[in-house]
Amino acid sequence: MKIEIIPCLKDNYSYLIFEQETNTVSIVDPSEFNACDKIISKYERLDFILNTHHHFDHVDGNIRLKEKYNSKVLGFSGDKNRIPGIDILLKENQKKRIGNLEFNVIFVPGHTKGHIAFYFKKEKIVFTGDTLFSLGCGKVFEGTHKDMFNSLNKLKNLPPETKVYCGHEYTKNNLDFCLMHQSNNSALKEKSLQIFSKLKDKFPTIPTSIGEELKTNIFLKCDDKNLKEALNLKDSPDHEIFSKLRDLKDAF
Repeated sequence: MKIEIIPCLKDNYSYLIFEQETNTVSIVDPSEFNACDKIISKYERLDFILNTHHHFDHVDGNIRLKEKYNSKVLGFSGDKNRIPGIDILLKENQKKRIGNLEFNVIFVPGHTKGHIAFYFKKEKIVFTGDTLFSLGCGKVFEGTHKDMFNSLNKLKNLPPETKVYCGHEYTKNNLDFCLMHQSNNSALKEKSLQIFSKLKDKFPTIPTSIGEELKTNIFLKCDDKNLKEALNLKDSPDHEIFSKLRDLKDAF
């Protein structure tokens, strides 16, 4: 499984997946046609388009790519009327193959009502769209804070070595927010050095990993007693901690 990171728009990432044994080429969340097609053209084919959710900055390249390469578009069944060109309707916990690669559909609503993640268990890779970011999580637009909290819990329970490929380069802003609320986190300080080094050299800060995020991502640490006390919510349930953090980040 070869993955090429494709910067799109202002801060989006699309991802080309190449499976060599069957010469299968797929793309996750093609934000814009030109940037994606430049990479796809090296392979002269595009078999599948995988969409995590319906927002334009994740599906805007769907139709032109489908028309050029006769690709099949995969997306959540509940978004069949919102994902352009959708052909294959996916359901929660469904397994699907693209070439010899098999992924599991993880339903992760919150950012949108029909958001999904693509989890390649054997390869230890997950594409999380706008649900889980490096050091952050997506804004809650269509679901509830509790929806997003539950979705993040699904992802945080994946094996720690799982590599995370998310939809945006938001890591620096997320880092600043995390440091504000957990300035004594040594793992976060160490990760900040790696982030600054990558950004200085104009490299993506992606992928991260589930293990790294468990140590550093404040939105995955809502059960932390010190964090609860710092927020003056020491007796509150974890989902209320998340809601407070999400509100703080929205105003950050």
